[in-house]
Amino acid sequence: MLSIHSNMTLKMPSSPDLPRLILASSSEYRRELLSRLRIPFDVIVPDIDETPNPGESPESTALRLSRQKALAVASFTREALIIGSDQVATLDDEQIGKPGSHENALEQLKKMRGRKVIFHSALCLWDSRLAAGANAVQVANVQTFVTFRDLPDAELDAYLRIEQPYDCAGSAKNEGLGIAIIEKIESADPTALTGLPLITLSSMLRQAGVPFFLS
Repeated sequence: MLSIHSNMTLKMPSSPDLPRLILASSSEYRRELLSRLRIPFDVIVPDIDETPNPGESPESTALRLSRQKALAVASFTREALIIGSDQVATLDDEQIGKPGSHENALEQLKKMRGRKVIFHSALCLWDSRLAAGANAVQVANVQTFVTFRDLPDAELDAYLRIEQPYDCAGSAKNEGLGIAIIEKIESADPTALTGLPLITLSSMLRQAGVPFFLS
């Protein structure tokens, strides 16, 4: 069963030309990223099961969950654009989730050091102003390839104790101190790794008729 945990309106300049924009996410990182576009938006947190399906590919998991998050809000919200997003990190086709603890995070970093990890950042923009169908939903998956430095256990442990990135898939915040344990980032959208691909989202919003740079 789906439920809504919270609703928050960000105080930003509004315009009668803008449809209601809703971010279906509890992530503070996605809220910060979306605020960069300077478009007013609400935050509604959907309650969905994020467990991967048996045999599901990492990309399919990310795309499915981004769509489910948007649909959970769109099912009772009309006349709005709903943003759903999900990120799955993978190494050797194995999904790497949020560590949740220092011990799990250290094991993740030890496994990833000196290796290239693929981050699938999926995005769904659901237009509830339209009848459900191909025109109402835009989806995309932006891949980011991250090569981690081959660092000793002591450095990885020290990093984790300073930053405590236990709510981040892959245990590294590239927007913080985590950049120091990363050797290279390869992506067509630099914001994708943080959790919300803004270049891709901007294209989706334009296609949905959202104006930018209003006077």
